Amino acid sequence: MIKTYHGTCHCKAVAFETDLDLSLETKRCNCTFCRKTRNWSAQTSMEHFRMSTGADKLGQYDSTGEAIIVHCFCSICGVRLFSKGNIPEMGGAFVSVALATLDDPSDAELVAAPVVWCDGLHDNWWNPPAEVRHL
Repeated sequence: MIKTYHGTCHCKAVAFETDLDLSLETKRCNCTFCRKTRNWSAQTSMEHFRMSTGADKLGQYDSTGEAIIVHCFCSICGVRLFSKGNIPEMGGAFVSVALATLDDPSDAELVAAPVVWCDGLHDNWWNPPAEVRHL
């Protein structure tokens, strides 16, 4: 079921809302970025993501230098909030929201959310890595 969730950084300078269905899937990946940030995220369309406050406080990191995926974080407290990208194989433009930044999902919703594992480290995105316990 799609619900509207609210997210913030640690210092509350940046806030957003997003419409997600956590019962469908969430994602974890073993690429170097996701591994270092311990990323656990849920993807939504650009239309289902809205900045509430602090757009002027966002910092951005483009790990590829090609703007395929841009990671957004609070420039004050440093919390990574979401990533924006456009990958045709993933359906085009999307926002990937860091679940740790959501303020209102219940523990039960998070525990029940299915996790899809992606082997980004080996560019084998559509398959899980051999080992996930360390992620």
